[in-house]
Amino acid sequence: MYDLLVVGAGPYGLSIASHAAAAGLSLRVFGRPMASWRDHMPAGMYLKSEPWASNLSDPARRCRLDTYCATRGVRARHGEPIPVEMFAEYGLWFARNAVPGVDERTVTRIVSRTGGFEAVTEDGEVVAARTVALAVGVMPFVEMPSPLRALPRHLVTHSSHHDDLSRFGGRDVTVIGGGQAALETAALLAEQGTRVRVLARADRLRWNDVPPPCRRPWWRSARAPHSGLGCGWRNWFYAERPGLYRRLPEPTRARIASTALGPAGAWWVRDRVENAVPVRLGQEVTAARAVPGGVRLEVRGASSVETEHVIAATGFRASRDRLGLLADELRGALAAVGDGSPEVGRDFESSYPGLFLAGLVTASGFGPAMRFVHGATFTAGTLVRGVRRRLRAGVPGTDGVPAPGGRSRQDAAGALPA
Repeated sequence: MYDLLVVGAGPYGLSIASHAAAAGLSLRVFGRPMASWRDHMPAGMYLKSEPWASNLSDPARRCRLDTYCATRGVRARHGEPIPVEMFAEYGLWFARNAVPGVDERTVTRIVSRTGGFEAVTEDGEVVAARTVALAVGVMPFVEMPSPLRALPRHLVTHSSHHDDLSRFGGRDVTVIGGGQAALETAALLAEQGTRVRVLARADRLRWNDVPPPCRRPWWRSARAPHSGLGCGWRNWFYAERPGLYRRLPEPTRARIASTALGPAGAWWVRDRVENAVPVRLGQEVTAARAVPGGVRLEVRGASSVETEHVIAATGFRASRDRLGLLADELRGALAAVGDGSPEVGRDFESSYPGLFLAGLVTASGFGPAMRFVHGATFTAGTLVRGVRRRLRAGVPGTDGVPAPGGRSRQDAAGALPA
């Protein structure tokens, strides 16, 4: 039986695996490395975060993004976005150099068993582990507006369903949303000759500012420090102190999680949209139906839109109920917070002892940084310390009963010695 099973091989899963291996844990890592970045983002997209805020995490910090870029003869510079393709290649390089082997098979089921958990792979192998770190990324949490859900895939897709937009060349496409995914998708479509428009519920588009230089007068830095999520003390707190963020009252965390760092376009895509893409603001789709040649969208307070295809760039909603690879009894045993996401303890342990969570699904507990690659560093170190504590304490709840009160017993009992 392994000490730890890591399910997912994106930035969070790979970072956790690197820290776990360095800690001497016996582990298995399952998942196609950087799958979301390789399979669900079109060529031509760029990272929105700064290069120095986009590192995967190994304990020795030898496998940073700038180190990889140097091997390619490229400098990772502040204020210059990195192509998504290069970032995906960086993740593959990280997996080869900082992780002791990744099994690319998909885990289809995780169940509890005496002494820990069992994972079932796509070809039926059963792997047992005392603890599990679930780092499944964003794809299980795709959010599609309710008026569009009944329409077939050839008429309506989510922005994350595409790694290639070329099939829309010369066609008419409507993109729904007002954030980076919507605006960059629309720009790429326009640049390849697609007739494209954007429908956004907001009354105006929001654009991120050009980042100030890294080196600034001290008083400018003191007023608005750089952070992995942008400039300003509030962003600095979200990015650099997620452990303190978790101590905020749950209602405060819920409010911040739903409002902080809302939809906005990167500064470097603004001209590509404003000069090329019609944007209809204050437009909420209330109904949609298939018509000859495409889709008819009914829009609140405005004329309807007919289009050949709809791309919904409407984000993701991380909830306990969408963790479909967990067996029903295991998923049902997880305590949830007000927005439906699983509750996590101070070490990313769920309310079911031995089951740890990472990435977007923990944003309600640890803040907006968990929606970005930047959060992987804090998560990896903290989560692996939690796994070691759990292993030293034994894995309670092996009778299938989680800790009392919907909290992990680690939280209930207080900290164990490091």
